[in-house]
Amino acid sequence: MTRTDIYHALGLHMHQPPGNLRLLIDANPWQAEEIIRCYERVPRYALQYRDVARLHVGFSGILLEQLLDPEIVDRYRHIVDIPEMLGRYREADNIELIGMGYSHPIFPLIPHADWSEQLALGRAQMEQAFGRAPRGFWPPEMAFTMAMIPALVQAGYDYVVVDGVHVRPEDGISDIFRPYIACHDGVCINVVPRDRDVSNAQESGLNPRWFRDEVLWRTAGSPRPDERRLVTTWSDGENGGWLRQTHEPSGFFGHFFAPYMEQVRDGTCPIIPVRLADYLGRVTPTAYAQVQTGAWNVGSTSGEDLSQWAGTERQREAVADVARLSARYWQLMRGSADATAPCGEPLSRARRFILEAETSCFLFWGDSWIPYLQARTHNASLALDEAEIALVQLSHADAAGLGLGGLAE
Repeated sequence: MTRTDIYHALGLHMHQPPGNLRLLIDANPWQAEEIIRCYERVPRYALQYRDVARLHVGFSGILLEQLLDPEIVDRYRHIVDIPEMLGRYREADNIELIGMGYSHPIFPLIPHADWSEQLALGRAQMEQAFGRAPRGFWPPEMAFTMAMIPALVQAGYDYVVVDGVHVRPEDGISDIFRPYIACHDGVCINVVPRDRDVSNAQESGLNPRWFRDEVLWRTAGSPRPDERRLVTTWSDGENGGWLRQTHEPSGFFGHFFAPYMEQVRDGTCPIIPVRLADYLGRVTPTAYAQVQTGAWNVGSTSGEDLSQWAGTERQREAVADVARLSARYWQLMRGSADATAPCGEPLSRARRFILEAETSCFLFWGDSWIPYLQARTHNASLALDEAEIALVQLSHADAAGLGLGGLAE
């Protein structure tokens, strides 16, 4: 096998729940510093190794909204110049930016009617922050279902990264080192399987030698060892002591990434970093696959169901509450043709609370974070009550104006 036969797509996922950057700088400034420095390191190392480094970074819209907030910029200025940091991301064209949705929702658990807005708002935040729209999509918590495909394509995405354990190739041969085509309702998208095992090592700690040996061993034992191989690793980018390590020589970038790039640069590494958009532009997938609904493995769960986020009765009740509020919102929207009407502002406010309530973090921690979700559903319900009253008053006024409430000469 020649040196250029094995390609590596490295991805980092970045997300903080609504208001968390402000909460951390107030209540836990050391943790806040650890997290903000995780974001700053990525473009710095990407630019340092611009000739060889290729990596992918996804930001949730709700995180970018916080990073663009002037108050957050000011509160973190003594640690990181956030506008300058975002400018470095724009400059680093070897970083492929990846979409995730606005509030980092578990798409299979939220109403389908909300999918398009979550996708559109997430892309809009990426364009505002970085000046370019993402081509690839990383499902929050890797929670994917085939029904998402038409919405992703309509939103402008060319490919989606999924956990490799859920990919079911039509030929029956499990091979996570190649991209596939997946279709739903006549709409197709490129699917890139993630290597779960190597990704887990990326998140917890590894060195270039182990990575090289592991990748060579895994690809040599894959079903198509003589074909071009694509190894895709993806992990959180700001969780865990390994990634948050402020002593850089001991963390992900100093201990693994920098020496890995040095080996690529001097030609001693047989693995070539690649951007997925570039790879898929040269290697058009031809094999088809189905993707089983599921997520990545977290805690003691396998990821084969969504029990981490909907395994308890309170979690399921919270999911149902959000669905009911979303349905009520859309019903009121259909009754309000004019967004400038008195009901427009409370409807907009309700929408904000509903989208935030769909944030995965509020369900991830079992029942303990559900009060954060309930605070938003409560406020959304009050805003919808306000909008409904305004709509009733508006309809009465219209009826009176048309003479339906009595003739006026």
